[in-house]
Amino acid sequence: MNLSIDRKRKGPDTAAAPLELPRPRGVSLFWRTFFFLALLLLGCILAWLQTFRALEFEPRTLQSAQQLGSLVNLSRAALKNADAIGRVALVKTLADEEGVRVLPREPNDQFKPYDQDALAKRVSEELTHRMGKGTLVAREVNSTEGLWVGFNIDADRYWLQADPARISVVAGTTWLVWLSIAVLLSLAGAALIARLINRPLKNLSFAAGRVREGDFAASHLDEGVATSEIREVNIGFNRMAQRLSKVEQERALMLAGISHDLRTPLARLRLETEMSVSDEQAKTHMAADIEQVNAIIDKFLDYARADHLSTSRISLNAAIDAAVFSLEHDERLTIKLDVPDDVMVIGDAVELQRVFSNLLENAIRYGRTPGTDKAQVEIGARVKDKAVLIKFRDRGPGVAPDQLARLTQPFFRGDTARTSASGAGLGLAIVEKTIARMGGEFVLASTGTGGLAAHIKLQRA
Repeated sequence: MNLSIDRKRKGPDTAAAPLELPRPRGVSLFWRTFFFLALLLLGCILAWLQTFRALEFEPRTLQSAQQLGSLVNLSRAALKNADAIGRVALVKTLADEEGVRVLPREPNDQFKPYDQDALAKRVSEELTHRMGKGTLVAREVNSTEGLWVGFNIDADRYWLQADPARISVVAGTTWLVWLSIAVLLSLAGAALIARLINRPLKNLSFAAGRVREGDFAASHLDEGVATSEIREVNIGFNRMAQRLSKVEQERALMLAGISHDLRTPLARLRLETEMSVSDEQAKTHMAADIEQVNAIIDKFLDYARADHLSTSRISLNAAIDAAVFSLEHDERLTIKLDVPDDVMVIGDAVELQRVFSNLLENAIRYGRTPGTDKAQVEIGARVKDKAVLIKFRDRGPGVAPDQLARLTQPFFRGDTARTSASGAGLGLAIVEKTIARMGGEFVLASTGTGGLAAHIKLQRA
């Protein structure tokens, strides 16, 4: 075995830092809509409440003062025109039927003015204005609470005690109950409206995500919705998804057909080379070129493979060992491993092995340590929460930061520092596509000490 492997090396560069950066968090469209609708409705409720109270205050004051003044005037007139026996009967009738008591007013009576709030002061002023000066309005007489109005009949002075509820405003508890009901109904209505508004956008977001993952069948939107604008958007999106699906199928079919049709002439060329070329060196070079074309065809087939695969619980160590085993006789590669034992991930064993093999082959081609003919690859992994973070790092010349994002584009290769070998330019594109199909993430980054680092995040089993 020519491959050098150093296992369990505790190195400093095993953390998949780019995949651990916190993602920007924002408020969802539903909560933004709900918040603004709720704020609008609450503002309307408070404005309505203040308007109602302002409009209610003056009419209630005048109405209460008029009713109470009329009651006092009627009582005074009835008492004034009744004889002594009639007055007793009248006082008893007022107390029994109307809840109004008429009592003599003594000079030493102790009373408290009826001025405990704005409404009480306004009622007192209105009664004094209607009944003339000398009218007394009190909320308590001789420690007896009530609504007391002092009036005169000739030289006699009286107190009329009425129920304070005749002019009381709606209690604060009642306002609080109704306000709470209005707020709850408003919040429920805001939530319902926000949900109705955002449901089409949520469906569109889900369908766009399925299209991004290559699942065109699950991205169909309802074209029979009642809202015309949403219906047009859904129809347009469905037509776009259908065209993308057709383009994807045609692309895969074209690549597979071209790759398949090239196999036969390549096989004939290989046979002709072995039988007809006598120069061993020329034969070796021709055979190497044919193998390189075969490898490029394999890359085309890998890239054209369908986007769906079945995932299961697999061993990360087994997948890495299988990829390393396929390159065990390559003297150009040195591997240092720092992978915990018994790490299980969600993925496809064959596809994950293909990913690791592509990364190792990419390091051999483009990541050789300057001044040597070997690629020094460090493979590290660690578990974090529900994910497994994996890092492949070489000691090669590295890649310019402005080219990192383009390295995973099909048929793109970096600058000449990392392109000493020829290839199809599909290796990293296949890796990114395969990792995404397994529900993971793939990021490339330059290291501070030179070289290229490939960061992989897979779901932990």
